[in-house]
Amino acid sequence: MLTKNLLKIGLVAIIAAALTTVQAKPDKKKDKPEKPRPEKKIDREKMKERLKAAFDKRKKRRGDAKKRGHKVHHKGRAFGKLIRDDAKIKELRDAFKKAADKHWAGFDKDTWKDASDEEKKALREKLAASKKEWMEQMKSHRKEVGKRIAEIREEFKNNRDKVIDGNKPGE
Repeated sequence: MLTKNLLKIGLVAIIAAALTTVQAKPDKKKDKPEKPRPEKKIDREKMKERLKAAFDKRKKRRGDAKKRGHKVHHKGRAFGKLIRDDAKIKELRDAFKKAADKHWAGFDKDTWKDASDEEKKALREKLAASKKEWMEQMKSHRKEVGKRIAEIREEFKNNRDKVIDGNKPGE
């Protein structure tokens, strides 16, 4: 009985505290002088001219950017351009692309729809064998390109250490 009464009294105290905090807010009805607000008139013609000028400016910048092309972000690491422009690398890339087209041209997805379970099993085995063959081709291509990159690296090697060591002090 005592705990029941204590709970009731506590509940009433909490409700009273909550109500007083809800009522404690600043009075919005203070005597404030009303400021006359100027009416803003939007000039539609002026707005259209500004928008048109902004669109033209953006269009001009975009056109210039298309002419200039992308900015180069290599910051001294332009070795990739040497590799991309190399004739042997281009030849290897074209040969690999032709081999890829030839390799994957023999597979028709429509044969899977009408195939029985045995035919599907045979097709899966054929695909697995072809995938192994393809992986071997990729590895050999990667090795050839790696060799050519090493050749290019050797060709364009920076010999500044030899030059610095060859200089005699005091000259």
